[in-house]
Amino acid sequence: MSLMPTPHIAATEKEAFAKTVLMPGDPLRSKYIAESYLENAELVNNTRGVQGYTGYYKGKRVSVMASGMGIPSIGIYSYELFNIYDVNTIIRVGSAGAISPELKLRDIVFGMGACTNSAYASQFNLPGDFAPIADYETLVRAVKAAEKLGVNPVIGNLLSSDTFYDDSQSLSSWQKMGVLAVEMESAALYMNAARSGKKALAICTISDCPLKGGEECSALEREQTFNKMIEIALEAAE
Repeated sequence: MSLMPTPHIAATEKEAFAKTVLMPGDPLRSKYIAESYLENAELVNNTRGVQGYTGYYKGKRVSVMASGMGIPSIGIYSYELFNIYDVNTIIRVGSAGAISPELKLRDIVFGMGACTNSAYASQFNLPGDFAPIADYETLVRAVKAAEKLGVNPVIGNLLSSDTFYDDSQSLSSWQKMGVLAVEMESAALYMNAARSGKKALAICTISDCPLKGGEECSALEREQTFNKMIEIALEAAE
């Protein structure tokens, strides 16, 4: 019996998705990317409204599909894409909150690694802690793409947090370890990529600065104006 469609993805053929998938958290950003950047974009999944499209960017076949918010959500979608639809690479294109005092609104960060307060890795029954990291080749392509676009990304550790409203106010603790920014998905994406022998990279735009008085971009700005991040990911796609 075919595993397709899955409980979360309606496509009935592996070929519905390109080998590289861009994955924003927001379904409306997925729609925006498809309509603004892809030629002949076809809606290949809209189960639960996640807006998955496949089309062409400069002749290169690329897909884009939302992950939703949080480690459980991206854990499901990236697992199904990697293991059932045979996707090779997922590039997260998301927003993040600045932890490093050097970062400001709209800076772009590449997650070379992803710390986490999640127990997601416990399912793998490892005899120690796992360090989720990006795929090096994809990271290098993204760096080169950024250089061509005149963007100077900041590269380092992200924090993938299970808590948006953090009662412990822990960001300053992560700051002292040099963590750049907080988001909610990358660690699970990197773990799923590692487990399936696939590739992943998180590219994030700083949308808010919680340690600087709460500076932030609006929801519409997050949806439609983080174009440099999107262009870098599209150029880095295989």
